[in-house]
Amino acid sequence: MPPLHKTFLTAMLISATALSPLAASAETITGALAKAYQYNSQLNSARAGVRVTDEGVAIAKSGWRPTVTGSGSIDYTNTHGQGISRRITTGSFGVQINQTLFDGFQTKNNVAAAESQVRASVESLRNTEENILFNAASAYMDVIRDRQIAVLTEQNLQFLTEQARAARSRFEVGEGTRTDVAQADASRATAVAQLSAARATALASAATYHQIVGDEPGKLKAAAPVGKLLPGSIDSAFTIAAAEHPAILATEHLVDAAAFSVKSAEGALLPQVSASAGISDNYSHSVPESITGTNGSSTSANIGATLTIPIYSGGRTSAIVRQNKESLSQARIEVDVSRDQVRQAVASAWTQYTAARESVDANRQVIAAAQLALNGVIEERNVGQRTTLDVLNAQNAVITAKINQANSEHDVVVASYAILSAIGRLSVERLGLAVTKYKPEEHYNAVKDKWIGLRTPDGR
Repeated sequence: MPPLHKTFLTAMLISATALSPLAASAETITGALAKAYQYNSQLNSARAGVRVTDEGVAIAKSGWRPTVTGSGSIDYTNTHGQGISRRITTGSFGVQINQTLFDGFQTKNNVAAAESQVRASVESLRNTEENILFNAASAYMDVIRDRQIAVLTEQNLQFLTEQARAARSRFEVGEGTRTDVAQADASRATAVAQLSAARATALASAATYHQIVGDEPGKLKAAAPVGKLLPGSIDSAFTIAAAEHPAILATEHLVDAAAFSVKSAEGALLPQVSASAGISDNYSHSVPESITGTNGSSTSANIGATLTIPIYSGGRTSAIVRQNKESLSQARIEVDVSRDQVRQAVASAWTQYTAARESVDANRQVIAAAQLALNGVIEERNVGQRTTLDVLNAQNAVITAKINQANSEHDVVVASYAILSAIGRLSVERLGLAVTKYKPEEHYNAVKDKWIGLRTPDGR
């Protein structure tokens, strides 16, 4: 065996062993999805965003609670004149409590709006989770496909290298032409460039995998489509998506939040009633003592109620009401936008899944036929009935069919996950991922009724 051919064959075997998706201790697609669910930075950022939104409920509820303020002041005066020196010290200390009794139902509606915002953020988080899980599945299959293509391209290079060597040997003994040698060399050079591009694509896919999953793609096990989790028909998929997709549910909750905001803004036009109570201590001391007898201290207390009736605010309140009504109208339109987008996603994923399944079956037949044709052309070339170009064309048909098969096997798995994502069912529970599910309601329940405290529930 020529040294060059032996070197390439060794490289091919090493690459095939390293890149084989069936190697021992290989990562599974569910394992990769579990890692993405835990470690993906975009998903963790979305979870933090939900926790931020949770605090809006506690902020809104503060409108029902009293406010307590303390105040204190001290003043020192030193006066000189006409042989008299007087030093006067005065001070005042007190506590004031204010309680809103009626604010035109603004607090009630603000709390309801904040709660709707929380529900919308939870659905948005669920939508982000599904997107991340789908992206992780897609990245997983991209790595497998691109590694397979790199191996196939390397195998193609080995074949073309051997053909170039054989063409040169035949030319040297007078059984071939210089054209045969040139055609074989040109095909081999093209295969070298294709192998370089295939390896670069595989490295890029690995980088994307690391970004989404949070780990380097080691040995990856071949994955199968999640056909058992899919609806029986596209019409069923449409029905499920319309009822369950988190993107639609999130926009519906935002409609509720916008409607409560309108009511809150209208409440600013109603009378406001508040109560207050306070106690203060006043202190005064002068040296020499004042002849007016103001030295000493006094304590005073007050309690009262205030009624405020808005009459005219320069048009500001009316403008805010109109603005919130337009926001409500926009939120309702966004529901229709989400429904249209979800329906399009379901239709696209379903057709891609159907086409990919058919392509897998068809490509198997193409590969078998192309390989049989290649073997026949090689035999015919050896007896002088075919040219080197015929062999090169037959080999190109084989490698193209195998690459198409790798793409089809990739597409059928990715499309199955795309359908689950499009109908809103690509979840940890349905996939059976071995990971602890994140529960946003735990943080919400911990903060929604808090009256005081600067630390977050996790101790920060």
